[in-house]
Amino acid sequence: MNPHDEEKDPMYRAAERRAAAKLGFLIHLSVYILVNFLLIVINQTTSPQYYWFKWPLLGWGIGVIMHAVGVFIFTGGAGIRQWLIQRELDKMKAPKE
Repeated sequence: MNPHDEEKDPMYRAAERRAAAKLGFLIHLSVYILVNFLLIVINQTTSPQYYWFKWPLLGWGIGVIMHAVGVFIFTGGAGIRQWLIQRELDKMKAPKE
């Protein structure tokens, strides 16, 4: 298969989108871990009597979980996106009253 065929192949494009979504999640997770580790270190050195790092850890963690669900359970939102596109196309084709 030459590179031009790969660009036109819908399966290849879908695999490319899914790989990009998974890579995006891994980058998000890596940044989450690194930044929260630094926040824990800062918290322990500046105010060890109060664990404030738990709030950004929790809030951002919810976002990371939602990102993971979108990438691994809903396959990057492709199914939802296709459904929304089809719905809009149906609305556009419907006769106006």
